[in-house]
Amino acid sequence: MGTAVTSIVLVVAMFTFLGSGIWVAISLLAVGYVALEFFTPAPAGSLLASTIWDASWNWALTALPLFIWMGEILFRSRLSEDMFKGLAPWLSWLPGRLLHVNIVGCGVMAAVAGSSAVTCATVGRMSIPELKKRGYDENMCIGTLAGSGTLGLLIPPSIMLIVYGVVAQQSIARMFIAGILPGILLVAMFMGFVIIWSWIYPDKTPPNDIRMTFREKVWSSRRLIPVICLIISVIGSIYGGIATPTEAATLGVIGALVLAAISGNLNWATFVDSLMGAMKTSCMIAFILVAAAFLSISMGFTGLPRALAGWVNGLGLSVPALLCVLTIFFIILGCFLDGVSMMVLTASVVLPMVQNAGIDLIWFGIYIVIVVEMAQITPPVGFNLFVLQGMTGRDIIQVTKASIPFFCVMLASIVVLAVFPEIATFLPKYMVQR
Repeated sequence: MGTAVTSIVLVVAMFTFLGSGIWVAISLLAVGYVALEFFTPAPAGSLLASTIWDASWNWALTALPLFIWMGEILFRSRLSEDMFKGLAPWLSWLPGRLLHVNIVGCGVMAAVAGSSAVTCATVGRMSIPELKKRGYDENMCIGTLAGSGTLGLLIPPSIMLIVYGVVAQQSIARMFIAGILPGILLVAMFMGFVIIWSWIYPDKTPPNDIRMTFREKVWSSRRLIPVICLIISVIGSIYGGIATPTEAATLGVIGALVLAAISGNLNWATFVDSLMGAMKTSCMIAFILVAAAFLSISMGFTGLPRALAGWVNGLGLSVPALLCVLTIFFIILGCFLDGVSMMVLTASVVLPMVQNAGIDLIWFGIYIVIVVEMAQITPPVGFNLFVLQGMTGRDIIQVTKASIPFFCVMLASIVVLAVFPEIATFLPKYMVQR
């Protein structure tokens, strides 16, 4: 009974704080303090101070601001324009034609930015006018950007995978490697859906208006090749054991600065803007992580995670049933919280359940990131929906409707990942064996 009362009080307190508009990090700190002060004999003030200190110097977090800065630098370059001109000649022969530029372009940008909103905005600001001018179906233009824009959360170097690695105490290098094949799978499924759609509605796809020789295609992609080489060098250095994620992030920042300088987009104003943008995002995420660490300590003292894990075990749910329940729970939660907040808020309760069920934490990290991706295109707090609403001028209802098919594709990808978990676990295990 005591556990039930504690749970109800803390849940009500959490939604009260969040609903009042208080910052997520401060809400987490407040709930953690309430839990310790009123439901345990532990010294709340001392634990708050020691936990904040311990959580704020985590070495794994050093990669976070560097990867964010790399994305900010390239976001302010001509990457979006280069990406469209570089990818369009190679993809125009596929059914669906230039709609695939949105998907592949977001995949490439995801490996640079690590953020879904930045990925969606960078690709969309160039592709939307181009596709509209050529007469492509507007809903599919919006839908492909909404769905594939979320790849920034999954394809390494992903900010979300860094956050999960810190929260779940998993190797960030292994999390990055685990995200590669699921990311490719999701790109392939998005492209497959567009191909099937174009077969069903052939009149909605304009004819191919790009005629180039192989040499002309290579020349049109010349500015994109250095970016792809940068991505391969960053991820390859981690996979090959040459560099840690922090060292690879440093390499990425230096490479991004060099590319921006060569393209003529690097000046003092863009340098400062990119640095300030990275600092603001990094501080926000770090603040949430520190607050989540305190909340996790508080929950441990109350005994709620153990009690809830025991309750779930008592239900006798199979692993598929547990994953179905968690998927529904995270999708609903994603309607009200951003991805980072959703992940760190639930970690102290969900991770013990998952471990008790015998689910691999590396695999679960990929699963939860895909579910968080789905939350990016669910109203009312779907950030990608707001990005696209601003770029297209359409109302949120139309943008949401255009995104629904790609939401379903991501749901299908979770099923595929559950049936074939090796998609996420093979490369990390191979890396360890080496």
